[in-house]
Amino acid sequence: MTKSILNKKSLQFLENYLNNAAPTGYEWSGQKIWMDYLKPYVDEFITDNYGTAVGVINPEAKYKVVIEGHADEISWYVNYITDNGLIYVIRNGGSDHQIAPSKRVNIHTKNGIVQGVFGWPAIHTRKSKEKEQAPSLENIFIDVGCTSKEEVEKLGVHVGCVITYPDTFFVLNENKFVCRALDNRMGGFMIAEVARLLKENKKKLPFGLYITNSVQEEIGLRGAEMITQTIKPNLAIVTDVCHDTTTPMIEKKTEGETKIGDGPVISYAPAVQNKLRELLIEIAEKNKIPFQRMAASRSTGTDTDAFAYSNGGVPSALISLPLRYMHTTVEMVHRDDVENVIKLIYESVLMFKDGQSFNYFE
Repeated sequence: MTKSILNKKSLQFLENYLNNAAPTGYEWSGQKIWMDYLKPYVDEFITDNYGTAVGVINPEAKYKVVIEGHADEISWYVNYITDNGLIYVIRNGGSDHQIAPSKRVNIHTKNGIVQGVFGWPAIHTRKSKEKEQAPSLENIFIDVGCTSKEEVEKLGVHVGCVITYPDTFFVLNENKFVCRALDNRMGGFMIAEVARLLKENKKKLPFGLYITNSVQEEIGLRGAEMITQTIKPNLAIVTDVCHDTTTPMIEKKTEGETKIGDGPVISYAPAVQNKLRELLIEIAEKNKIPFQRMAASRSTGTDTDAFAYSNGGVPSALISLPLRYMHTTVEMVHRDDVENVIKLIYESVLMFKDGQSFNYFE
């Protein structure tokens, strides 16, 4: 492979994929974009009733290897509309109330997008002698320019409408990708690139490869829980994001130390199968792929847990992409890390053997 494995087509796909809204429970429009890009590189697709999509190479094979990311992004729901036309919200996933004030939003209705803003009192009206009131779920609200509840409802807005941010993809200082929803649409992008490279490099696999883009991770790994029962894999490599802990106000003593630009992050956790993890480390070292290490005390908090504890136990491992400013609209990753995660998964897939066992007693 050349030094840069991302081409113009793949980067255009990444931009289109990121700019499309696909909140938890409403992922299908993003999944269609993903499947359209992946179609030339797989033999068939599996989809389920909640929107998880799987591209399959060698579907006839008995031994099944999963590489996985998740497709959903955090969002809000309309929860209450006041008589004077202001909208209060609840979370759909881990949406951050502190970044909401003054943000533009898109409210998704049957009539199309209704634009609005998270309003906030002017600094002039927040008296210095009083304690400053911080943003919270109880006081953030959306203004769509209406003066009554009836006017809001005429726009098609009602309780239960999902709300997303419109912030779009851009590149900062040549090699930093910035957008909302990098967590974890970057995962779907990276596993799609693995499939592309396998096809373009004419690699033949002795097993079935299931390129899996799961839904509803942000509300409890639900999509992965469902699809692992459908696939019944023998092995799973999950990719998600983790924190760059080198930015201000993050305590390394509790969060560990991982940094964008320093390579993929390999996790240590009960759900991570030790023999599989050590194989990934060997592959990274052999191919001179830089990597970092991270420890989790109980769970990884990612779809790794859902795969690992399914079907009587599936050997699973987690390769994370370090990211700054998680669950904001300016999530940031380093292009080099993106390429190195792709390389590590690609080289790992090429090393797996048909029927390979990771049983400690064999």
